[in-house]
Amino acid sequence: MEQIIIHVDMDAFYASVEIRDDPSLRGKPLIIGSLPHERGVVATCSYEARKYGVHSGMNIKEAYRLCPAGVYKHPDFDKYRDVSNRLHDIWNAYASASEYIALDEAYLDVTARAGSWENARGIAHEIKRRTLDELGLTCSVGVAYSKTAAKTASEEKKPDGYYEIPTAEAFVSLIIDRNARVLYTVGAKTAEKLERAGIRTVRDIQERQAEVTRLLGKQGQWIVRQAFGQDERKVTVYKPEDAKSISRELTFQADVDDFAFLRDVLLLLALSVERRAAGVGLYGEGVSLKLTYADMKGITRSRLVLTTRSAAVIYREAVGLLEQVPEKPVRLIGTGLYHLTGGEERQLRFDDFIRDSAAEEKASLAAALERLHWRYGLDFAGNLDKIYRGETLYRTVEYMRRHK
Repeated sequence: MEQIIIHVDMDAFYASVEIRDDPSLRGKPLIIGSLPHERGVVATCSYEARKYGVHSGMNIKEAYRLCPAGVYKHPDFDKYRDVSNRLHDIWNAYASASEYIALDEAYLDVTARAGSWENARGIAHEIKRRTLDELGLTCSVGVAYSKTAAKTASEEKKPDGYYEIPTAEAFVSLIIDRNARVLYTVGAKTAEKLERAGIRTVRDIQERQAEVTRLLGKQGQWIVRQAFGQDERKVTVYKPEDAKSISRELTFQADVDDFAFLRDVLLLLALSVERRAAGVGLYGEGVSLKLTYADMKGITRSRLVLTTRSAAVIYREAVGLLEQVPEKPVRLIGTGLYHLTGGEERQLRFDDFIRDSAAEEKASLAAALERLHWRYGLDFAGNLDKIYRGETLYRTVEYMRRHK
C-alpha cells in the first residue's frame, strides 16, 4: 500500500494561544515577538496583523511602522511548549510515526493506522475536532501521498483548512503554473537564482530540468523531482540526540561593553542550558560561545570538554572562551553544548571525578550565584525555577544590565 501522510500545521500558533487565553485580543492585530521600542523580530502574528503586511521574521520596527495600532507581546515559550506537548498527545494517537518540525507542526504517517484513504480522511477531521474541543485552537491539515504534497495541502486552505492530494498527478496539476517557491526547498535565494535564469514557475522547472540541475547541483536534482511530484521520503521520528546542539542566547536592548557583566550573563545562560540538556537526557562533549557585536559581525568559539551537562563546566568554559575574543560592544551573547550524546553512552572517566565532581560543581555555582546576589540585589538562588523561563530570564538580564 502506498503511504498516506498527514501534515498538521497550527494556525498562527503563538498568537492563537494568547488569544485563547485572553479573549479581549480576538479580532485585534496581535504581534508576538519584541516590543516596538526593543530590538528584535516578529515571531508570529494574528491574521488581522497580516492584513497590514506584518509577517514572521520581520524587524519589529518595520512591523510597528506598518501596524502602529497593533497589540505587541513577548512570547511565552514555556506555555507554548506545554500546549505543544498536548498537541503531540493527540497526533500520536493516530500515527505509527510522528515527525515534529516545530512546536506547532508535524508529519504523521497514518498508512498502517488508517488502511485506506477514506479512513485517513476521517483521522484528519478527528485531529481537527479534538484540537478545537480539547485545546481551543484551530489547525490546518493536509492529507497526501508524500511529505511534500502533504505540506502543500495543509497550506492550501489556511486558516482552519483541510485539503487532500491523493496522487502525484493531482499534486502537479495543482502547482504546475505556480511560482517555484511553492516547492518547500525553494527559498528566497534559490528562487532569485532561478529567476535570473528566467525560471519562474514549476512548469519552467519541468521544461528546463538540465539547467536547474546545472545551476543548483544536487539541490537542483531534488527540486526537479519535486516538480514532478516525486518524493518517497518516510516520516522520521525525531530523537533529542539527533539535535546538533543545545544552546541559549540573549539579545540586549542596548549594546554591552562591560565584559564582567557578560560573564554574569553567561552564568544564567549556562544554568538554562543545563536545564534543557537534563530535560532530554543529553550530555555534550563541547561548549560553544556565540557573540554578535554592535556592528552585526558575529563570531563563534568552541572547545571540546569531558562529557558533561554541568552548568559549572559550561560556565567555566564559556568564560574561558570569552576571555579570548576582542572586547568590543556586544549585541548578543549565547552559549551551549554540542557533540551531544545520550546518558547511556556517557562514559565516566577518572578526570570526571577530579574536575567535575557534584560537590565541586554545587559549591562553585552557589558561590557564583551569591556574587550575583550581592552585585544586583536579586535572589537568584531562590528563584532559579522562574529564571529558566525565557521571558523571566530576559527581564532579569535587562534588569541586571540597567543596574550594573
